[in-house]
Formats: sequence, C-alpha cells, structure tokens
Amino acid sequence: MNYRLVSKYLGHFTLAMGLLMVPSILWACWFQEWGALRAFGEAMGVSAACGGVLVLLGRKAPDRMFQREGLALVGIGWIVAAGISALPFVFDGTLDPVDAYFEAMSGLTTTGSTVLVDIEAVDKSILFWRSFTHWIGGMGIIVLFIAVLPYMGAGGKQLFKSESPGPDPRGLSPRIKDTASILWKIYVGLTVVQTILLMIVGMGFYDALTHTFGTLATGGFSPRADSIAAYDSVSIEMVILVFMVLAGTNFGLFFVMLRGDWWAPLKNTEWKAYVTILLLATMLITVNLMGVQGMVAIDTAAPPSLDYSWGQALRHASFLTVSIMTTTGYGTENFDVWPYFSRALLVMLMFVGGCAGSTGGGIKVVRIIILMKMAYWRLESTFRPKTVRPIRINGQVIDNDMQRTVYAFFVIHMGILAVGVLFMSLLGLPFQTAMTSVVATLNNIGPGLELVGAAENFSFIPASGKLFLSMCMAMGRLELFSICVMFLPAFWKHG
Repeated sequence: MNYRLVSKYLGHFTLAMGLLMVPSILWACWFQEWGALRAFGEAMGVSAACGGVLVLLGRKAPDRMFQREGLALVGIGWIVAAGISALPFVFDGTLDPVDAYFEAMSGLTTTGSTVLVDIEAVDKSILFWRSFTHWIGGMGIIVLFIAVLPYMGAGGKQLFKSESPGPDPRGLSPRIKDTASILWKIYVGLTVVQTILLMIVGMGFYDALTHTFGTLATGGFSPRADSIAAYDSVSIEMVILVFMVLAGTNFGLFFVMLRGDWWAPLKNTEWKAYVTILLLATMLITVNLMGVQGMVAIDTAAPPSLDYSWGQALRHASFLTVSIMTTTGYGTENFDVWPYFSRALLVMLMFVGGCAGSTGGGIKVVRIIILMKMAYWRLESTFRPKTVRPIRINGQVIDNDMQRTVYAFFVIHMGILAVGVLFMSLLGLPFQTAMTSVVATLNNIGPGLELVGAAENFSFIPASGKLFLSMCMAMGRLELFSICVMFLPAFWKHG
C-alpha cells in the first residue's frame, strides 16, 4: 500500500470539499444568516488545515496508482468527505457531531435519511449545503475531481472503477478524464433544465435548485418538512417524476443519444426492464390503493381503508413507485399507512434500485437480470446437463468472472443486511423498523417503514446505530467492495 500517495490525493480532496462550500456561503450572505456564514468559514478553515497536512505528508509520493490505492482512496475519501461536510452542521449548532456525520453521509451518498426534526427552522444556507451534498455525491465526488484535476493521469481510471455504480463501469471515451467530464456535463445540463422547468411550474429559484439537486442525485432531501407534498401541485410532481426516471437511467445512454442514436434506450435490455418494473409496480399499487385487497378476519391491525379515486391512486402510486425504485425518497403521501401489499412491493423495489451507471442506489437492475438468468440456467442444467447456454446482456456475453462478481455482491449485500438487522434489533428497535432502517440506508433510499417511515426520521436511534447506518450508506453508495476491503488485514499490507 502506497500510503504517501493516498495521503496526497486525500489532502487534495479534503481541500476541494472546503472550496465546495462557497455556494452555500453566498446563500448565507443573501439570507443574512451570519451564524451560518461563520460556521462555513470555520469549516473551510478546518478543511484547509487538514488538507494541507495530508498533502505535506504525501509530497514525495510516487505517482503510480494501483487498484489497492484506488480502493483505499475512494473508501477513505468518502468517509473523510462526510466528516468535512458535517462541520457546518456542528459549527452552526444545528446538530451534534454524530447526528451531523449521519446527515452529511446521508447527503453525500444520496440516501436522504434525516435526523432533523424541525427542518424548516434550520437556516436556509445550511439546508442548501445539505441538498448540495446530494448533487456533489450523485455523480460521484471522485468522478468530479477526475474531471477537474489535470494531474490524475492513469490513476484516475482506478478511482473511476472503484466509485462508479454498476457491475461494469466502462468509460465513454478512451481517456477516463474525458469520460468523467462528459458525465458531469450531462449532469449539469439536466440540472439546468430541471431547475428552469420547476421555476416555470411555480417554484422559486431556491426551492427549484434544492429539489433539482435531490432529484438528479436521487437523494430526496427537501427544505420543506412535508417534502413534495408541501406544494400539492401535479405539475411539480410530474416534472420531478420525469427527472427521477432520467436520474435512474444509465447516463451512458444519454451520451449515446447525444451522439445521434435517439433509440438507444429501447435497444438496452436493462433500461427496458427498468421501465417495465416501474410501470408494472405502478399499476399494481394503483389497483391496491383503490381497495383491491384481501382482508383476514383475525387481523385486528389491518391498515385503514383508503378512499382514493382512480386519479388520486395513480398520482400517488406513480410518484412514490418511481421515487422509491430510483432510491430518491421524495414523498407526496405517507406510504406507511398504505395497504400491506403496497408497502411490501415498495420494500422489494428498494432492493432493485436504478440502472448501472445512474445516480440511483440499490442492487441495480442489470444485476437482478444477471442473477435471474444465472438461476434459470442452473435450473435448466439439472435436466440438460450437456447444454451450454451463455448469459448475454445487450448481445454481449457475461463471462464467468463477471458472474462471480455479481454473485459475490449479492451474497455480501444480503450478509450485511442480516447482520445489520440483528444489530439494530439489539439496540431495541422493533423488527420492521430495524429491518427497513438497514434496507433504506444500505440501498440509499431514505425513508423506511414504521418508526423510520416517510413521516418520521432517524433522530431517536442511538449514536452507535447512527454510525452503523452511516457506514451502511457508504457501503451502498460505493457498491460494497471499496468499504468492505478495508476490513481485511491483508488489504493494508505492503506488496
């Protein structure tokens, strides 16, 4: 392990995180929030001091970066970035250090779980920073630095592979810096378009910008306590719904479309499955909300009967289905009081998530497809043992190494979930709360069910639970491996 190299780049990332607070400082001046302005100034000072020390420690490091250094830099980088991002919450007096770290990690990993009880009482510039962390983390902190730092060189490829979501993070260009630049240009372009559209349908600039950050990053932080429900506007919901679908799409498809192939999504196996799942789940939940459900006579805790018209059911079902599956977490209704079937289906969608190469979390649609094809082939081989059937996605054969990687990802994901549920239950949380708190953070969703439901928050969870869930968020955002390898002693050894 080249510790000096890791220290040097980590120092640069720490310095950059401080500089990214400048837009929030401008909002603090605009709203005349002088306490928040002081908090951002102090946070930038700490960032500069820590970053400077790390750069000095790594000043004589060789430039060659291998996969081990890339994994370490991405994993440690996100953990440190959350610490720097938490400082404004602490210095402003909004949150204590543990709560601030949870909130910052939730922002950067685009999870959207919150410990804030009275959101609208917090300074608007602090809430802007909270939403801005979504936007920074959505496309990826490291990908941003690769795009803007001229000296990353070949090391950028290792960092890109370690941070990019999905089982096969390939570049859109032979040069990885160009790929990072292309992705961020698309991301910024969509941000501008959605902000303008939200302003056209009735939002002010501040609200439009913060909700765009939460939408395109599939994060879900809102400066309003009631989230999107506070506006009660179908037009606002439609704009956000469309851009949530776009945010859950592989950004590589947008690049191909801009190159002239406008039908690229319809040729893509994963995207077609993604849209099919969204449509099917929306239809099923719509029907369920209109009262099509069974009732067990002995169940005294049955959910209340909901009086939705067809239009209301479709409106809320479509928005929340897209919000949950894309792992955004915005809400127009408290789905925790919906019928059991709808809640169960939403929890299943939490695991699926968006497409590879999107800003969405979850297992990813392409992995689900690969796992299903692997299971089907294994079943067929029980009665046709001599048949050789390669697994293909978009006409390309998924080799054995990729299949093993996907299988390992799924096993580790389920293992962390099991351990997490047991740990949260040990803290005293009821089963449904314990399970969905881990599901919501590990898959970067935001809200869960029961005590961590759409109308609740995570403030009541003990400090140890918040730190554990913060680690779950980081593991989910970094596709498990970049964080999990740090727990292996062999990873830190030389050679």
